[in-house]
Amino acid sequence: MSLIKLGKDPESPSGGSPTVYLDDEKDSYLVQGLKVEDAERLGQMDIPDHESVVEIPRRMVQFFLEVKNDDEDPDI
Repeated sequence: MSLIKLGKDPESPSGGSPTVYLDDEKDSYLVQGLKVEDAERLGQMDIPDHESVVEIPRRMVQFFLEVKNDDEDPDI
């Protein structure tokens, strides 16, 4: 497995979290963030026992954006 670090939160006080990774073998993202433990928020989601929820700030979405090649259709 080869994980590629896409970016850390530049505003993190400790500089260590949250972080977004790409697993290039599984073509999926992995997110390191604060564990959500707020029962009210968790109660609004349907979380299976084998899953968990982490929280990252909205500004981290920039690390999920795919870069388009110049020859790709801009409307896709």
